[in-house]
Amino acid sequence: MDQLTALRALRRVVELGSFTAAGAALGISHSIVSRQIRQLEQQLGAQLLNRTTRRFALTAAGQEYYLASREILDALDAADRAVTQHQAQPSGRLRINAPVAFGALELAAWLPSFTQQYPLVQIDLVCNDRIVDLIDDGFDVALRITRGLPDSTLVARKLASSRMVAVAAPAYLARHRAPATPQDLIKHDCLLYSLGLADKPDRWVFHDDSGAPHAVTVRGTLSANTGIALRAAALGGMGIATTAAFIVREQLASGALVQVLPGYTLAQRNLYALYPHGRHVSPKVRALIDFALQWYAGRDWD
Repeated sequence: MDQLTALRALRRVVELGSFTAAGAALGISHSIVSRQIRQLEQQLGAQLLNRTTRRFALTAAGQEYYLASREILDALDAADRAVTQHQAQPSGRLRINAPVAFGALELAAWLPSFTQQYPLVQIDLVCNDRIVDLIDDGFDVALRITRGLPDSTLVARKLASSRMVAVAAPAYLARHRAPATPQDLIKHDCLLYSLGLADKPDRWVFHDDSGAPHAVTVRGTLSANTGIALRAAALGGMGIATTAAFIVREQLASGALVQVLPGYTLAQRNLYALYPHGRHVSPKVRALIDFALQWYAGRDWD
């Protein structure tokens, strides 16, 4: 017996005054309604209704049980309405993990517009450059910039791509001859990103105009786990850094940094949204992903 269905049947009978009316409201026959209530009485070991040929009345036990079950059904209906409303409109806390540079430079550009469009979503943003466990750390979505992703049970949506560039301060290049080829980098102080997923931090691979790779193992006096720190070190004249172009676009535009080896390219990095796999993606996560896809579509991110 489905006890919840039987509770709903009992409520309809009491409130509508007959088994026939209750059956019509529930879309079943009055005999089925009667059978459901009898099964409920058998399970409880108590009579809920005193029946006659023309009418019925709640017993004392039935009155107490009806009032308690009505509260339960009202609470379930309220919960159903809350979930339905939540599913229909993005709302609630959205916990996001993002790299430090992306959080400081990119989210500031479009997150305010997102919150204006979805005012019922409250953002909880945590920025760091380590790989977090979305489930254990309680994140709804992670934004990651990487060349490739390890195998995972997470769903990955590519949002955009950013080219990589090698940069240095004019003051550094004034002290050291600018490299003409990637192999010249072995003579330079190179600033290393210590959290690279796909490559060794000290192995830089450039490609020439024909697409041929030029790999070089570099060395340096500084490694850091965030692109913001590498940018600061490069601005201070400490050496040559490779970084996503969006991190240094303003400094390149102002001349505070200059591109090194402009005739060569580095493999681009992709921006992904990662979220746990499930049959139903929450509206707030879907809203964030759709908004980011629209924001970066056709946009010159770099």
